[in-house]
Amino acid sequence: MDLDDLAPRLEQAARRVGPETNRTVQQQARLLRAMIRFNASGRPGPNIITGDYFDSWEPARPFPVPDGGGAELGTDRPQARRLEFGFMNRFDSLGRFYRQPPFPHVEPAVTELSADYEQAFREALDRIFGS
Repeated sequence: MDLDDLAPRLEQAARRVGPETNRTVQQQARLLRAMIRFNASGRPGPNIITGDYFDSWEPARPFPVPDGGGAELGTDRPQARRLEFGFMNRFDSLGRFYRQPPFPHVEPAVTELSADYEQAFREALDRIFGS
């Protein structure tokens, strides 16, 4: 490659950064949601009783970020923190006493996906620069 080719290649790569970054973030968010729901469908995570909590993990909501994209993932169910971290020897707002152990399902999914996340962005860089 000579220097005459450098500027056009850099411009082309710059146009790819945002879409490839967004695509990678959205894909990783979909994977994370699937892993959380898998972990929330039985031990060592919480068991499915009615399916309400499992179903409350809605698809990730994308949001724009300069030169890329972001994704918000979560649930609006009040039992989420209690299931993840436990609720031991406490009274709730209604005066009920709980001795509920933690059933981690979010943190294990995030930890497991971390190595894959790095690899996904390496692959995105390969697509951006055409390697």
